[in-house]
Amino acid sequence: MRRNRYRDIRKKVPSGRASEKSVEEIVRELKEAGKSPGNYREQSLKIHGLICAKCGREFEEKDRHLLTVHHKDGNCKNNPADGSNWENLCVYCHEDEHSRGLLGDYFSR
Repeated sequence: MRRNRYRDIRKKVPSGRASEKSVEEIVRELKEAGKSPGNYREQSLKIHGLICAKCGREFEEKDRHLLTVHHKDGNCKNNPADGSNWENLCVYCHEDEHSRGLLGDYFSR
């Protein structure tokens, strides 16, 4: 009987010991924790719904591509699982949100 050659692969930890978890278990845990780089958009849509937080427009499933995720603190790497740094904005409101600083700088000259 041939064994799965990846089943016994263990993640190395700094001490040099093999972790008790298999690669499959680690990957499963990461997926469940939502640590995938692009996963925050889907999480935000699930948490906040298909509605723009600024204009209040509601979107149907077929138009979900018009909703974007805005990071409230401006840091796209700050993606807490509870969604506290995200707000769903339609593409028009998102553009408006990011152009406000540019307009302010222009008029303050």
